[in-house]
Amino acid sequence: MAAKPLAAAAIAQLESDGVATLIGTVVNPAGLIHAKTVPLRRMSSFADPGLGASPVWHVFAIDQAGIVFSESTGVVGDQRIRIDLGALRILGNGFAWAPGSFFDQDGEPDPYCTRGALAAVTKRLDDAGYSAVVGHEIEFMLVGPDGARLPQHLWAQYGLAGVLEHEGFVRDVTAAATSSGVAIEQFHPEYGANQFEISLAPLAPVAAADQLTLMRIIIGRVARSYGMRASLSPVPFAGSVGSGAHQHFSLKRGDTPVFSGGGLPGGLTAEGSSAIAGVLGGLAEAQGVLCGSILSGLRMQPGSWSGATLCWGTENREAAVRFLPGGSANPYGANVEVKVVDPSANPYLASAVILGLALHGIEQGLTAPGEIAVDPASLSDSQRAEADLRVLSTDQSEILDALNGSAMIRGILGDPVVDAVVAVRRYERDNFADLSTEELAEKFRLAWSV
Repeated sequence: MAAKPLAAAAIAQLESDGVATLIGTVVNPAGLIHAKTVPLRRMSSFADPGLGASPVWHVFAIDQAGIVFSESTGVVGDQRIRIDLGALRILGNGFAWAPGSFFDQDGEPDPYCTRGALAAVTKRLDDAGYSAVVGHEIEFMLVGPDGARLPQHLWAQYGLAGVLEHEGFVRDVTAAATSSGVAIEQFHPEYGANQFEISLAPLAPVAAADQLTLMRIIIGRVARSYGMRASLSPVPFAGSVGSGAHQHFSLKRGDTPVFSGGGLPGGLTAEGSSAIAGVLGGLAEAQGVLCGSILSGLRMQPGSWSGATLCWGTENREAAVRFLPGGSANPYGANVEVKVVDPSANPYLASAVILGLALHGIEQGLTAPGEIAVDPASLSDSQRAEADLRVLSTDQSEILDALNGSAMIRGILGDPVVDAVVAVRRYERDNFADLSTEELAEKFRLAWSV
């Protein structure tokens, strides 16, 4: 009985802050952000019992029309999207936002829910005595409202001209993020023309993925206000710079850091080595989750800082897994960056897979192979063979077959989630694999934009 007065008080406070409409979002296996909105007075109902949604929400495809029907994701049945009021944030201009999760009609978690999948992995870590924090990076490219290139006459890689050219956008994104409680670590122009990167402060895994979703909404809203759009495509323009969505993570066992304080190089502990080994060992099978879209293979190329080579190294930006030692220059302590993740990935599932693989490595007592301290492309064929180095696949069919057949990834995410990811990505392959790279980039430049 106490919930209703509490909700009434919360609504009254939000009304006094100018909020009239509440947006609730979920992210599906194709990486698409879906939404429902309600008048603020309906906030408590959105939280419990939630709003109805068809099971097909899990299998909407990126072409704006496709649905991958199955026995479980068809036109029959209904689910509930429940927003997490503890994560609610004010967006401004009369809007508030909260992340949502899927439940069945009886209030049980839905096995297709991607936010729920990450929550389950987080609990598994907790049960094993570990805690994690995740820090997300967002790379995106500003384009015209129809996806066309913007002028780039003054643009230089990481140059001041990019900030000044879009200073209103940079200022307003920073201000909106601050108002919504999002902690930006840094915000800078990137290598590509009209490309930017934002790094977010690390949080607990689910909260970090929520924060990333909110930040994408903020970026999209501000870009619209300037007559632009933010492309979150892995490869916005064929033959040009791609965009990543790198994830950093660190682990603690109790109060003890897993990636620092040990006797291995860089202070790495034996458990830290095992966590890295777990991620590396499962990365090829996890690609379908981390970078499995029809465009992802175009980005996964050596020399593009996409982590195309299956190896790890201290501060090695060409390695699939980059180790960052602790120290005065790293105030959050030692952590690991997984570079292969791109913006087409569902961030909840990407974090779930990465953390699940790390835990698997620890539980199995795996040992990481020798680190690669140079650009892998600089090694000779014999050196690469001796180090057992290989470049990750760029073939979507091969990537999805590996995911589909992976008992390990299915054990981390559950069969329904893996089946849904494979289904929506195979839809892309079956319908669009014949397009040229230029046609693919053009068609899906705004597919993940908001």
